Amino acid sequence: MNQAEIIEQIIGPAIEEYNDANGEDLQLSPELPLFGKDSKIDSLGLVSLIVEIENLLSEKYDVSVSLADEKAMSQTKSPFKNVDSLSNYILQLINASVS
Repeated sequence: MNQAEIIEQIIGPAIEEYNDANGEDLQLSPELPLFGKDSKIDSLGLVSLIVEIENLLSEKYDVSVSLADEKAMSQTKSPFKNVDSLSNYILQLINASVS
C-alpha cells in the first residue's frame, strides 16, 4: 500500500463520512488541513475522523493501529496537520507493524 492508496481508499471515505455526518463539504486533497487554525474540523470532529480511519484500516487491510497515541502526540510536527502528513504517518505505522 502506498500513500496515494491510503488517501484514496482510507482517508477519502473517512472525509466523506465526516462531511455527511456534519453537513460539511471538505474537498479531499493532500493539503486539506485536519488540525490547527486553518482547519474546519473541530477537536471532536478530528477524533471522529481518526476513529473512522482506524476502523477502515482494520476492515479493509486487517491492520490495527492507534493513530492518536503518545508517539503521535510527541512528534515535533503533528501527523494531523493535513491529509499528506496523516497518510505519511499511517504508512510509518503500517511499515512498523509489518517489520
